[in-house]
Amino acid sequence: MTFVRTRLALDRMAAGQVLLVLLRGEEPLRNVPRTAAEQGHAVLGLEPQADGAARLWIRKGG
Repeated sequence: MTFVRTRLALDRMAAGQVLLVLLRGEEPLRNVPRTAAEQGHAVLGLEPQADGAARLWIRKGG
């Protein structure tokens, strides 16, 4: 999932809510957490999965 899709999901949420994002590939894994933090959201955790994907939890800032 790219940050564009992540941002659209965050835009629909209230401040303080938590979004679970499934990331696949090296580029989203590098860029989505960094960009979320730069935009004022809290990166709560990043958990690699056995299939190469990763789960990312983001708390919407506000």
